[in-house]
Amino acid sequence: MSDRTSSLLTASYRAALQAVEPADAVRRSLRRTGSRIDCGGREFDLDAYDRVMVIGAGKASSAMGRAVEEMLDDHITNGILIIKDGGAEVLRKLVQHEAAHPVPDARGQAATAEILELLRQADSRTLVLCLLSGGGSALLVAPAAGITLGDKQVVTDQLLRAGADIGELNAVRKHLSAVKGGGLAQVACASTMLTLLVSDVLGDRLDVIASGPTVPDGSTYGYAWEVLEKYGLNGVIPGRVRNHLLRGKAGLVPETLKPGDPCLENKRSVVIAGLGQAIAAAKSSAEGLGCAAEVVTAELRGEARVAACFLAQRALQVKRTLRPGERRCLLSGGETTVTVTGQGKGGRNQELALAFALEIAGTAGVTLLSAGTDGTDGPTDATGAIVDGTTVPLASAREIDARAYLERNDSYRFFERYDSFGRGSTHIKTGPTGTNVMDVQIMLVEG
Repeated sequence: MSDRTSSLLTASYRAALQAVEPADAVRRSLRRTGSRIDCGGREFDLDAYDRVMVIGAGKASSAMGRAVEEMLDDHITNGILIIKDGGAEVLRKLVQHEAAHPVPDARGQAATAEILELLRQADSRTLVLCLLSGGGSALLVAPAAGITLGDKQVVTDQLLRAGADIGELNAVRKHLSAVKGGGLAQVACASTMLTLLVSDVLGDRLDVIASGPTVPDGSTYGYAWEVLEKYGLNGVIPGRVRNHLLRGKAGLVPETLKPGDPCLENKRSVVIAGLGQAIAAAKSSAEGLGCAAEVVTAELRGEARVAACFLAQRALQVKRTLRPGERRCLLSGGETTVTVTGQGKGGRNQELALAFALEIAGTAGVTLLSAGTDGTDGPTDATGAIVDGTTVPLASAREIDARAYLERNDSYRFFERYDSFGRGSTHIKTGPTGTNVMDVQIMLVEG
């Protein structure tokens, strides 16, 4: 691909990331005048509270915490954030604990216990500021009574490998947890709570972001069981999990927090950044570089390979309408899934890119960048990849069978091997970005 093409795609991707930088999002959404703060149309008088606690979990919580410290430093009593390994920023007052993602670990469980102990001190004269973002579901860990951390690790891994989407995964997580599905709101029932969220879910659903620990939950034990049945897991999950869900389904275990509960009084949640902002910024960037741009969809979902086929067909359709020298930038975003059947290494963005490359193999003038906004894609150090019509033919010339790599879910190693021949870099490696609003795809189509 040409340097001009690569530059346009990467500039648009960087613009998308900048638009959802968490600290800036906090500064735009949380305004302070003297002792008063305003957020989402509601005003809070800091002098009306004896304590201001800050808690949080997620890939963006450290950056969010930095902005909150800048604004409220003189009023913050104490606070705890749980962040993904390697995601810590330098903070003065807030304690940060690193933990594993996407499968929870004992460090996350221990840090969550500290947050719960802190919240148990919250009363009617306490303001709790909760900072949540994508990744919070795995980092905020408190298994329900009778469930072990090992049980949750097994179920999370099984659902991820089966290709469950984030809503399905979180519905199960909530019903195996003491903090998700409104659990934190219940622990700090008497307090005033303001939750700021960086959304990593389609539609910015409050009950799905980080599994909704401070809002009412619309899912049920019955739905959680249906999710496991859908993926054929109800017979292979740990016995304690099966018994707990079946007891809940029968009404023998209390449900998650539901609308109308008294604990929801004085609780406010505001989404401060999401995928729509990222895509809009990428579109503006492309247009600023002289390229007409349009949004294909902001709700890309389903199997990564199927999504790749959809995007390739759209790109080829647009290409047929372009005059020589005319260019069009097509943008999409969302969160696809990968049903893992092989023994390879990869992630949904790399798999989508490889499948897209196969669909457009040999076609000039079609290039795709697919990348996560969090800086990681699956269990790899890449966040995505960039491909065009030459990717598969050049790989074949070097005896790299792209389809074979795709079939064994080994997209990471495909791009790693392809790049080893020195024809530029197809892998996109940014390191942790400090934000997370799902994935973006940017396609450049040239006539």
